[in-house]
Amino acid sequence: MVAYRRNFIPGGSYFFTVTLLDRASRLLIERIDELRAAFVSVRTERPFDIDAIVVLPEHLHCIWTLPPGDADYALRWREIKSRFSRRIPAGERRTAGRIAKRERGLWQRRYWEHTLRDERDMARHIDYIHYNPVKHGHVSCAADWPHSSFHRFVQGGVYPLDWGMADEINHGKFGE
Repeated sequence: MVAYRRNFIPGGSYFFTVTLLDRASRLLIERIDELRAAFVSVRTERPFDIDAIVVLPEHLHCIWTLPPGDADYALRWREIKSRFSRRIPAGERRTAGRIAKRERGLWQRRYWEHTLRDERDMARHIDYIHYNPVKHGHVSCAADWPHSSFHRFVQGGVYPLDWGMADEINHGKFGE
C-alpha cells in the first residue's frame, strides 16, 4: 500500500480536491443543500475559513485556512464526508471492503492536499478553483456557475464579472 505523506502546518492554508467514487455522478450539485449542511455543522464544531470553493457534479476544490495551532484538516474532511453521506439515502453499490469498513461508497477514500506556500501560490489556486467549471465544460464563463465562491470575489472587487471566459483564459496556467 502507498504511504501517503500529508503536510500539517498549524494555522496553514491548504488547497484540496475531494472526489466522489462515481466520477459520472452529479450527486454533489443535486444534493448541494446536504453538502452545505455538512460543511456548516463541521465548521460549527471545528472552525476553519473557506477562502475559495467550487462544487462540481462529482468533485470539489477548495482552499481552507485553519485556526492558529490547529492542523487537523483530516478530521474535518472525514466528518464532512461522513455527515454528507448520512444525509443521502443508501442505495449505491458497495464492495466487500467498503462494507467491512462500514463505508458508504460515495467518496473516494483519498483526497488531494497541497499546502499553499505564499500569496502567489494562493492566488494561482484561487484562479484554478474559479475557472474549473469552465475547464470542465459546464459553463462558458466562471460567473455562470452557481456553486462557487467566484461571486463573492466579484463582489469584493477581486475579479470583474466577465473574468474566466472560455475563449479568453489560458486555463493551463492555474493551480495544479
